[in-house]
Amino acid sequence: MGKQKREIPVFELPLIETHCHLDYLKENELDVTLEECRRINIEKIITISVAPENLDTVKDIVTNHPQVFGTQGIHPHEAKLWTSEVKDQILKNAEDEKIVAIGEIGLDFYYNNSPKEKQIEVFKEQLQMAASLNKPVVIHSREADTETIDMLEAHSGPLKKKGVIHSFTSGPELAKKALELGFYLGFNGIITFKSAENVRQIVKLCPLEKMILETDSPFLTPVPFRGRENAPFYLPFVAEKIAEIKNVPIEDVLKITYQNSLDLFFS
Repeated sequence: MGKQKREIPVFELPLIETHCHLDYLKENELDVTLEECRRINIEKIITISVAPENLDTVKDIVTNHPQVFGTQGIHPHEAKLWTSEVKDQILKNAEDEKIVAIGEIGLDFYYNNSPKEKQIEVFKEQLQMAASLNKPVVIHSREADTETIDMLEAHSGPLKKKGVIHSFTSGPELAKKALELGFYLGFNGIITFKSAENVRQIVKLCPLEKMILETDSPFLTPVPFRGRENAPFYLPFVAEKIAEIKNVPIEDVLKITYQNSLDLFFS
């Protein structure tokens, strides 16, 4: 595993990693990463698809690894690549019982890698697909709070399981609207960053009962491992920080977020 800055906490209670990109990890072989996750009691891992090129890759990973589950969807960066063939591929792959959500979908007006109107169109279509499949959604929203609120208000009604706004870095208005509509908020290593007081304020605002844990690895490595590739086995640091921010026992964070993850993705 290489030299570590401190030991990764090992909790008796299990964790669920709700958002990572296993096919993007480079520092360790996948089997090594998964074994380390088992060692520290990460019970389930959800690996996320983002583009036409990794829809089948994600499905192959979940097929070959019992503790890994997946999603199918197109990230707003790749909305320009949306076609009827991509839609059919998502629908076909999503029939697999180990595909637990449609995602990563949403809006990103920070990078605008795809035209705004195309992002909105593809987001709407994937919300409708999720409703038809009775699956929750994993939503990405960056610099698009108003439009994301509009989309959720207009199109999330038919979603029985709703979903999660993952890697939440948006403002309190989107947080409150998402919670009001029945969505969860996902938090990761960003909450450990010195510059992320705005996100810690959302952690304070969000009830534990509407919160799930993620790493978004290989991105957003938490303190104390900043500067190296993130991995699912750093999830305990996210749990510890949430307990600190909310001033609650770590056992409460672990029990409640674990049950939240089961309710959202595995019920």
